[in-house]
Amino acid sequence: MAEQKPKTTARVARAYFNAIAEHDLDAAAALWKPGGKDRIHGLAELTAPDGIKQYFAGMFAAFPDFTFDIVDFAASGPNAACRWRITGTFTGPGRFQGLAPTGDRIVLEGCDMVRVEDGLIVENNAYTNGAELAQQLGLLPRQGSATDRAVTGAFNARTAAVRAIRNLRERTS
Repeated sequence: MAEQKPKTTARVARAYFNAIAEHDLDAAAALWKPGGKDRIHGLAELTAPDGIKQYFAGMFAAFPDFTFDIVDFAASGPNAACRWRITGTFTGPGRFQGLAPTGDRIVLEGCDMVRVEDGLIVENNAYTNGAELAQQLGLLPRQGSATDRAVTGAFNARTAAVRAIRNLRERTS
C-alpha cells in the first residue's frame, strides 16, 4: 500500500486557492474544517463549509468572468500567505452584497493569511482595499475625480468648522 504524502500547509493552501481560481466550490469547501472562519475584512465573515460556498457562488455569479491569480505565495509552519489579484466584470444576474450589476470591470489585489491544522484550513484572514473596490464599482467616486475632490473639500470644510466651534467653546468656558 502506497503511503500518502502529508498534507502540508503549503499544499492545502495552494489547493484551496487553485480551487477558487477554477470555481470549484466543492473542492474549496472540502479543504476547510467545519466551523472554520474566513474573515474577509471589511466585507464578510464566513463559516465553513457552507459560508465559503455561498459567498463564492455569489461572487462567481455576479462576476461571470471572475479570475483569481496568485501573485506571491509563502508558507511556514501552520501559516500560509497568498497575495492575489482578482479581475471580473460585474454583469451577473441579481444583486451581489446588495448591489445591482453595474457592468463595471474590477481589478483588485489583496492578501489572505491562512492557518492549517491537521490538513484542513481552520482560519483565513483576507485583506483587500474595500474603498478601491467601491470606487471601481461606482459606489464611491474614483480617487482624483472632480467628485472625489468635492467630497474631500466638503469634509475638510466640515473639519475646519468643527475645530473653530471647539476653539470658540474653549475660549468661552
